[in-house]
Amino acid sequence: MFGVRVVEIYMRRNDKIGSGGKCRCVRVKGRPPIPRSSQKSSLFILLPKMVLSQQQRPQEQSYQLKQNPFSTMLSNFPFLQESMCIVIIGASGDLAKKKTYPSLLKLYEDNLLPSDTIIWGYARSKKTHESLRAHLKPYLVKVCGSELVVDGFLSRCYYQSGSSYGDIEAYGAMMKEAEAMESSFINPNDGQKRRCNRLFYLAIPPNVFGDAGTAIKETAMSISGWNRLIIEKPFGRDLESCDLLSKQLTGLFEEHHLYRIDHYLGKEMVQNLLIFRFGNAWLEWMWNRNAIKAVILTFKEPFGTEGRGGYFDQYGIIRDIMQNHLLQVLTLLAMEPPIEADGPTAADHVRDAKVQVLRAMSTLTLDDCLLGQYRGYADDETITNKQTNTPTYAAIHCKINTPRWSGVPFIMKAGKALNERKCEARIILRDAPGSSFLFPSRPQLPPNEIVLRLQPNPTVYIKTNIKHPGFDSQPVQSSMDMSYSSKFDMAKDYNNPDAYTRLLLDVMRGRQASFVRDDELRRSWEIFTPLLHKIENEHIMPVLYEQDSRGPAVADDFVEEKTGYVHNPGSLPGVEKHLQNIQLSAL
Repeated sequence: MFGVRVVEIYMRRNDKIGSGGKCRCVRVKGRPPIPRSSQKSSLFILLPKMVLSQQQRPQEQSYQLKQNPFSTMLSNFPFLQESMCIVIIGASGDLAKKKTYPSLLKLYEDNLLPSDTIIWGYARSKKTHESLRAHLKPYLVKVCGSELVVDGFLSRCYYQSGSSYGDIEAYGAMMKEAEAMESSFINPNDGQKRRCNRLFYLAIPPNVFGDAGTAIKETAMSISGWNRLIIEKPFGRDLESCDLLSKQLTGLFEEHHLYRIDHYLGKEMVQNLLIFRFGNAWLEWMWNRNAIKAVILTFKEPFGTEGRGGYFDQYGIIRDIMQNHLLQVLTLLAMEPPIEADGPTAADHVRDAKVQVLRAMSTLTLDDCLLGQYRGYADDETITNKQTNTPTYAAIHCKINTPRWSGVPFIMKAGKALNERKCEARIILRDAPGSSFLFPSRPQLPPNEIVLRLQPNPTVYIKTNIKHPGFDSQPVQSSMDMSYSSKFDMAKDYNNPDAYTRLLLDVMRGRQASFVRDDELRRSWEIFTPLLHKIENEHIMPVLYEQDSRGPAVADDFVEEKTGYVHNPGSLPGVEKHLQNIQLSAL
C-alpha cells in the first residue's frame, strides 16, 4: 500500500450514483487509509458521469506521479517517512486558493509529500468537504494540468467551519477527525503507528493570529511529532503593532515553531545570492566600498491597485514592498559571510549575519526618501479617503555603517502603475581610473554594473565597456549574461519551483534560513517606523506621476544626488544593436 503512487482509472459496472448509471472512478494507491466511516466517499473520487460503449471503455489507465532528482535524493528524509497533518487556517480565502493549495499540489505531484498526508482547511465560511474541493479544483487544474492528479490531491483535503478563528470547539471537532485518520497510519516495516507531524498555515489577517494561535495551542498540537506554524505578512504596520503580534505568538510558541514567510526569499535568484556571493573567488575581493560605488534595488509593477485600494491604502508601498521584500534582498547582498550558508544548522548563522546588517543601518528620515503617487490612485472606489497621501512609489536612501559599506549608498525603489514588471539588484562599480583622459571621444564612460534580475526571467548579467565594431573606436557598453532559461531547462518543475512551493518544502524539512526571525523583524521596524509616522502624522504629500511611466520625473535626480549614478537608457542588454541600427539608418 505504501509503494509507488499510482492513480488507476477503471470502469465499475452496476455502480449507481444518485438516479443510477455507470460512473467513471479514480482510485489513488499508496495513500493514507481512511476511517471506515468515510471510506466510501473518500476512496473513490467521482468524475463527471460518462456513458461509454463497450468498445470505448478502457480496461485500465494509469498516471505515474513525477519522479525528479530532488524527490529521489530526499526519499529517506525523516518527514517523508512520517505522517503529516496540514491545517490551513483561512482555507476559503484567496491566498489559500491561489497560493497555499496550489503549492501543496505541486509538492504532491512531485512526490515531495509523505504518503500519509491529510490536509484540513478551517475558516468561517459554511462549506463541506465536497464544496471546498469544488471551490479549489478550477484553480488547481490550471496549476497541474492533469485532472487525475488534482482529484488524487483533493481526496486528501477536508474542511471544518467555525464561528471565529479562535473557535475552540470547532478546532477540537476538526482535530478529533484528524486524529482518527492519523491513528490508521501504520509503518509497514515495523507495524507501529507512524510519528504524526503537524503544519499550520495561518492564511488570515494578523489581527486574528493570537486567536488562532490560542486555539491551535489548546487543541491541535502533536504530541508525537513536530509542530510548525507558517505566518503570512504583514507582520504589523509599525514597531508597536509588531511587538504586540510577537508578544501574542511568543507567549504561545517558541521561535523554532514559527516560520514567518516572505515569498521573495523563495525566489530562485534570491536563493542563489549566498552561492553567488560566497562561492566565487573573483567576486569577494571586490564586494566592498573600494570597488562598489552604489547598490540600487528596484521593484516595478505595471498595474495599480485594481480594486484592492482599500487594503493597499492602509499600508502603502513602503510597508508592502520595501520594509520586507527589498530589505530582505538588501541584507543578503550586504551581509558578512555566515559561519555556515547551507545545511541543517545554517539557519541561525545566516539570520545572525542579516541582523548584523540591520543593526548597522541608520534609522530612516524624511530626507532619505522621495514619495510618489500615480494619477488616478484615489479614483479606486474602494479607497474612502480621496485626499489620501499613501505613496504608491518610493525611493529610499539607506546607509550601512560598517567597514565594508561605509559611504556606499544603498537605494531601494518600488512603485505601482509603472512602465514594466521588474525586480532587480544593480551593483554599480566605481569609474575606471583615468578613463576620461584615455578615451577623450567619450569622456564619461558608463560604469560597469553587475545586475541580478529576480523577475521576470532570472538572469545575471555584467555591463562592461567594449570598442564599437568596425572602423569606429567609440567605446560602447555591452553585456555578458547568464540567463537561467538559456542555461537550464526551466520547463522542468524541479528546476523552477514556485517560491511558495520551495518555502513550504523548507518548512517540512525544518530549514528556517529563508524565514524571518523575531529580532530581524523587530529591527526592520525600528529602521522604518520613524519615517512612516512622520509621513502620516504630518500628512506629507507624494509627488504625482503618470501611469505607465518610470515614476516621478524627479526620481532620477534623487538617485543621482544620493549616489552620483546617472540613469543610462542605453544600459539595457542589446544597446549595441540599438546603436548599430541608429548608425545604419544615418548612412
